[in-house]
Amino acid sequence: MNFIDRQGEMRRLRRLAERGQAALAVVWGRRRLGKSRLLTEWCKQVKGTYWVADESAPSIQRQYLAEELRAVFPGFAEVSYPDWSALLDRLASDARRVNWRGPLVLDEFPYLLAGAPELPSILQKWVDREKREGGIVLALSGSSQRMMMDSALNADAPLYGRADEMLKLEPLPPGYTSQATGLSDPQAMLDFYTCWGGVPRYWELAQPYGDRHREALHELVLSPLGVLHDEVDRLLRQEMPSAVPLRPVLDAIGLGAHRPSEIAGRLQTVATSLTRSLKNLQDLGYVDRDIPYGQNAKSSKKALYRLADPFLRLWFMVVAPHRGRLQTATRPARLRVIEQCWPRLRAQAWEQLCRLAVPRLRLFDREWHPAGRYWAGPECEWGIVSTSLEEDATMLGECKSLSRGAEEADVDRIVRALTVRPGVPGIGPEGGRRDYVIFVPVLKAKRRSLPRGVTIVDGRRLFSALVEEEEHGVR
Repeated sequence: MNFIDRQGEMRRLRRLAERGQAALAVVWGRRRLGKSRLLTEWCKQVKGTYWVADESAPSIQRQYLAEELRAVFPGFAEVSYPDWSALLDRLASDARRVNWRGPLVLDEFPYLLAGAPELPSILQKWVDREKREGGIVLALSGSSQRMMMDSALNADAPLYGRADEMLKLEPLPPGYTSQATGLSDPQAMLDFYTCWGGVPRYWELAQPYGDRHREALHELVLSPLGVLHDEVDRLLRQEMPSAVPLRPVLDAIGLGAHRPSEIAGRLQTVATSLTRSLKNLQDLGYVDRDIPYGQNAKSSKKALYRLADPFLRLWFMVVAPHRGRLQTATRPARLRVIEQCWPRLRAQAWEQLCRLAVPRLRLFDREWHPAGRYWAGPECEWGIVSTSLEEDATMLGECKSLSRGAEEADVDRIVRALTVRPGVPGIGPEGGRRDYVIFVPVLKAKRRSLPRGVTIVDGRRLFSALVEEEEHGVR
């Protein structure tokens, strides 16, 4: 798959390499999001050196890095380096001699830390010296967010405050689905996002299947031979330290337990014992903590925990509970499993997309804060709640993932239901303006006048808004 998006990240990295002085970049994020691809593309553009660490012994790791640096500094690998200080000192000396400023990328940095926990402190002194003497641009990257935090991002980390750029990679904006796959129909783009979310690796694997989403799901996920059949188990094992002990919590959430008490009930434990596990899963990017819009994130007692990514939701709803059946089932039988879950998965993906789009759409000629959900029992539940930046209006919305498209009767029914449902207490100015938005993938009804303060957003408009402008700042 062609390299797409990451415009803001690439611009920042290029600027770092081109400014002619030593610098440190730290790049981190979940696995499969394209960190290595971003860094290799950057090195191609600025003629840098990219090296990826592995799980070998520190002495072997140093030898492998020296072999990579041989291409820049002849003879560099002919020396055995007893420790990391010796290698870094030689690198700095050779680089100054030939006026080489890098960049040098050390990818999978946590693998180095596992064998040499002293390395961040060594790098702290080395980076400080390089910055004083106008040396190398260095980039550190890793998927183990906990180890990256401990070495460079937390306030007590040795490298804290040294980084000139700190880039956390997020999933690709859904609007790039069309550019990556050639899909243009909003329903097909929604189906694609329901399967794969915004994860570049999954996009790359699914790209050859085009709009044949069921075939792609069967071959890549449902079949025991599929490359993604055991994907979540691999992801958890590859975390450092291993996140496998967190798997039961993910299973419980995947089975529909969203409140801490419900999760604890599934696991036959007490809710207070889950605090650290839930926080770790949030830090890893696997789980989102959802609170009713407008409530205080720290004090709210109504928090719900949800799987953060469409693919994770699909895997835990389809693969995890049906492993035995999928092992022996025929292709049609496997596809029936996905069909049973598909409406729910699609509805969740569409609602997620709608909330992402709200700050970008300039609905009702206003700019809007990021949207959230609100619930206070079945009689008062909103999929979309937001307030205007001017704080003079409230937006309430409904997300309908109708696979057949929205007919005129659907629109009439949704409009009537919207305008009689209770609003959100305490949100927006008293007596302020209240607007309503309806999100549907395809609108079959003829465009007609809607009641004042009501608008419809279809899939084409939504996906167009969800293309990441250069450093838009909202995902």
